[in-house]
Amino acid sequence: MKKYEYNNKLFCVLYRKDDWVKGLNFITEDNHFIQAGSWWYDKGKILDSHTHNEFPRTAMRTQESVYVVQGSMKVKLFTEDHEYIEEYTMHEGDLAVFVYGGHGYEILEDDTKIVETKNGPFVGVEQDKVKF
Repeated sequence: MKKYEYNNKLFCVLYRKDDWVKGLNFITEDNHFIQAGSWWYDKGKILDSHTHNEFPRTAMRTQESVYVVQGSMKVKLFTEDHEYIEEYTMHEGDLAVFVYGGHGYEILEDDTKIVETKNGPFVGVEQDKVKF
C-alpha cells in the first residue's frame, strides 16, 4: 500500500493487487468521507448478517475510489490548486482511494474496465467539480 502525500496532507491511497493480507484490512482511516477495506477469508468463514443504522453524517467534499477490473490506466495527481504532483499506472486488481487534491485519468488499453465509487448523494457536475 502506498500513500501519496503532499504538504503533509493525504491525497491518495494506492492498494495494489499484491498488498492484500488475510482477514479484514481497512485501507482508509475512520475520519475519511469514503471508507474502503479488503476482505480475504477462506471457505467456511461466516460473517455476521447485519443492517446499518441511520446516522447523520456530514461530508464536506466528494472522495472517490477506482478499482481496475481489467486493463490499465494512468493516474495523475494534482494539488487543490491544480498543480501537478506525480503520476502512476494502475493495473488489474489495483484500487486507488482519492482523499484530497485533484486527479485525472488516461485509459491505456482497449476494453479497460474500472469500478468507481464515491460518497453521495450526487449533487451534479456543476456543483461538485472544477474541471481543469
